[in-house]
Amino acid sequence: MYKKYSYKSLMNPGSYQKPGIPCLTTPRRQASVAIQKKNNFNYIKFFLFFFMLLAGWTNARSQSVKIALLKYGGGGDWYADPTALPNLIAYCNQELHTNIHPEPSTVEIGSTEIFHFPFVHLTGHGNIVLSENEALNLKTYLEAGGFLHVDDNYGLDEFFRREIKKVFPNRELVELPPSHPLFHKKYNFSEGLPKIHEHANKQPQAFGIFIEERMVCLYTYESDLGDGWEDPAVHNDPPEVRERALKMGANIISYVFSQ
Repeated sequence: MYKKYSYKSLMNPGSYQKPGIPCLTTPRRQASVAIQKKNNFNYIKFFLFFFMLLAGWTNARSQSVKIALLKYGGGGDWYADPTALPNLIAYCNQELHTNIHPEPSTVEIGSTEIFHFPFVHLTGHGNIVLSENEALNLKTYLEAGGFLHVDDNYGLDEFFRREIKKVFPNRELVELPPSHPLFHKKYNFSEGLPKIHEHANKQPQAFGIFIEERMVCLYTYESDLGDGWEDPAVHNDPPEVRERALKMGANIISYVFSQ
């Protein structure tokens, strides 16, 4: 006959004792069981996050969805361009008929709250520093279906490139050609990423990080889209420049929610 094992003994192999044989719980076995429990917890946490994403993330055209500004450490001004995201949301809701909540949230990189948002935006002019836990949290978020848009507000480049390697040490930022679908959603940008503010007069570039076929991170460099999304009085951009920035932003939102 087969011997019946209790649920407790199946979940904790170290608790089962063969008849007539003393139960020996060695430090090695204790360590092995502890590691297994930790690994099981990590798997459970990941799947909880994944199902939270499935439950909470809806198509932007149906129920209202929220997007967020990403708060980071290191001294950089993560809070730059405060009117940018609200204006982009209003533009998308009007022109793309999306149903994005009008007020973006603010979320810290290391917080589990990040998993409530299908799209997070990062900007600023200065230093970014990610802790090991923050890098892991961001990696888990992106691998589980999240999307990160990083907009260089001039001065962000070297710090972002350094810190994103903590998140994806074996993945590269791939430059997107003008033919990429991102530039040809509702609005056509035949030359690729538009130049909004001159700064160092360098060519604007868009880079992506991909997991298989899915873009998980978009980095817009030397364009400064966020400045173009801000209220007209902030930078006194000509209407056509501001409109170009908003149209490119709308393409980004459209692309993210149609992947």
